[in-house]
Amino acid sequence: MQLADVYMKIPEGYIAFVEELPGANTQGETLDEARANLAEAVELVMEANRTMSEEAIAGAEVIREKFVLPAGGIQRCPRESPDPLR
Repeated sequence: MQLADVYMKIPEGYIAFVEELPGANTQGETLDEARANLAEAVELVMEANRTMSEEAIAGAEVIREKFVLPAGGIQRCPRESPDPLR
């Protein structure tokens, strides 16, 4: 699966966001800076989502599995450990 980065030219440089990932947005004076900032923004959004999820399920009995979404469709990976995402 590939996500779409969008870069919009503005007088101050570029605004950047990922269409499919709400909250992953940033800006930069140059296109290269906007790209680098967007990569960091995606990491921060993913970390924040994980933290919120962990807080929401704290103390609950859960099963955590890897989820892979390739271009051709959904596949599940076999469980490798109690927490294969770590």
